[in-house]
Amino acid sequence: MSPSGRPWSLSLVLLLKIASEGISCPSRCSCQYLEVNCTGQQLQEFPVDIPLDTRQLILAANNVSYLPPVELSFLADLVYLDCRKNLLGDDLDFTFIGVARLVYLDLSFNNLTQVTFSTFSHLLSLVVLKISDNPNLVAIEKDAFANNTWLRHLDVSRTGLTFLDTSTVRDLPNLRLLGLSDNLWHCNCSFLDFITWMMESDVHFPDADNITCYTPAGLRALRIPAAEAQLHFSCLTQLYKQDYLFLCLVGFCIFLAGTMAAWLAGVCAVIYEAHASKGEEEEEEEEEDTA
Repeated sequence: MSPSGRPWSLSLVLLLKIASEGISCPSRCSCQYLEVNCTGQQLQEFPVDIPLDTRQLILAANNVSYLPPVELSFLADLVYLDCRKNLLGDDLDFTFIGVARLVYLDLSFNNLTQVTFSTFSHLLSLVVLKISDNPNLVAIEKDAFANNTWLRHLDVSRTGLTFLDTSTVRDLPNLRLLGLSDNLWHCNCSFLDFITWMMESDVHFPDADNITCYTPAGLRALRIPAAEAQLHFSCLTQLYKQDYLFLCLVGFCIFLAGTMAAWLAGVCAVIYEAHASKGEEEEEEEEEDTA
């Protein structure tokens, strides 16, 4: 019994309650066990006073335009980060360097313009990445996801992408779901390798009916299987400028070789003829001397 006559267990409960009430929580956000939810609070900046043991942080539907790498790095145990429907721009390189345990990252409905190797290269545990609905996203570097080998779900739907290098996604050993719908795909011969990979891959493509060509005009709105058939025909029979140059060079070499061969044959024939004539003259002279 405590001096006040209360059991020690009750005192312990009170202490725990006081301690829990003293845990900080960002203004206008709600905090539960290991979770901070700031959805739809019109936040202009990344919230302060986030508990350091937070595992799940939801910043959806705000006006945040910048994620401070230093403040994020304090949340070393963070595994789930939802930043959809904000104003995040193109400079996200090295932003996530301090949250290497992150498994889920949602950056959809923002203003991303590009993804480089430095954007997500430190997220070695990343499994789900959503960067869809970024209409200004026009470039994803070839090796952008080279370090994200655990990535299973990648969504780049409804962006400004016109091209995606095949190796960017083909080299992800655990990829199972890839969103590509409603993009501005330029279905030319350079894109044929990617389309062929899509047709042969075991990866699932949600909303596949809306994965269509945007350019050229002759293939607009054509779905990928039909586009592959047309591109196979046109790209495998089409000759480009360099092909014509190569054929011209081969033709010139053949012509030159033929000319040289004919000249050598002519020289040899002349030498042989001269040698034969000289031999006949010598025989005639010998016959005259004998007579």
